Amino acid sequence: MTAGQSLADGAAGIALLHLETGNWPASHAALRDATAHGVSIAAGASLFYGAPALAFVLAASDQPGLARARTIAAVGTATVTRRRLQAAHRRIDSGRQPHYAEYDLIRGLTGLGVALRRLGDHDLLRHVLDYLVRLTEPVNDLPGWWCANGPDRRQPPPAGGHANHGIAHGITGPLALLALTLRDGITVDGHTAAIGRICRWLDTWQQHTPGITWWPQTLTLNDLHRGTPAQQQPLRPSWCYGTPGIARAQQLAALALHDTTRQHLAETAFTTCVNDPAQLGRLTDRRLCHGTAGLLATGRRIAADALTPIPLTPLTGLHHHAARNADEPTGLLDGTTGCRLATAATTSTSWDACLLLS
Repeated sequence: MTAGQSLADGAAGIALLHLETGNWPASHAALRDATAHGVSIAAGASLFYGAPALAFVLAASDQPGLARARTIAAVGTATVTRRRLQAAHRRIDSGRQPHYAEYDLIRGLTGLGVALRRLGDHDLLRHVLDYLVRLTEPVNDLPGWWCANGPDRRQPPPAGGHANHGIAHGITGPLALLALTLRDGITVDGHTAAIGRICRWLDTWQQHTPGITWWPQTLTLNDLHRGTPAQQQPLRPSWCYGTPGIARAQQLAALALHDTTRQHLAETAFTTCVNDPAQLGRLTDRRLCHGTAGLLATGRRIAADALTPIPLTPLTGLHHHAARNADEPTGLLDGTTGCRLATAATTSTSWDACLLLS
């Protein structure tokens, strides 16, 4: 794999920053770097790598000189998506459980759906939505998104697999995409029913500690048998796995369904999260994925749609005062590019659509 065509940590992400800030020469140079060794449509291609990543970035620019590159990236994205859809439907037909990389935002079909939405390829996007509807249908008393693998690839999976709730790798990613497309008017049979199934699952596993509403990051079969998660308190308030990302997905679902009760629940969960010193104290860096940049970017979108005002000054201050590591990489998800995008406080290119925030 060549790092340049990575949206997560390569030149593709840097190009997105420069397109957002209006630095055309720098964005052109970054795009040259991103495509210097070709563009992948191999098995590892996803929203964050290869043709779909470049398609997402190039859609942020209407420069005539990029027209051919946009076409090539769009064709590659369609090829990757069709191949992945065929494999996913074969897996469902066989009765096997998925790995989260099949459906998630970072490596899976939800991320490819994000790229297609950005490209305006609504026909193929509807095929992705059809798949996501199937994904939510129960299989052997477990949700269809119950994963055979574990949340950490470096460790053995828990017995019986797990359910993942994070927006990056779990079911709130599909929830957000289903909600966004419903708001766009791009719908399929079973669309709202699928949103309802995911929301009811999250309602079942919603947790309360004094003054705080939260959701466990993952669940195992043991958790299901006990009726309570092993996770006893909210963990890091990150975009990827924490309350902020889960709350934004539910807020989007509420907006799509005109459900003010759920919207109030999601926004309250977010506000109690960001007013909890114990949770904020678990943020140890300023990254987009796990740190203060992701919290700030998520907070901006939640606040913009909120029923009641949510002040962002404390989150802005938290991000500005977060310690910068001397060896901080340049990438979007885990480096300076994402930090700068969050600091810029603009979304003219809807760059944060790659995070399913918009």
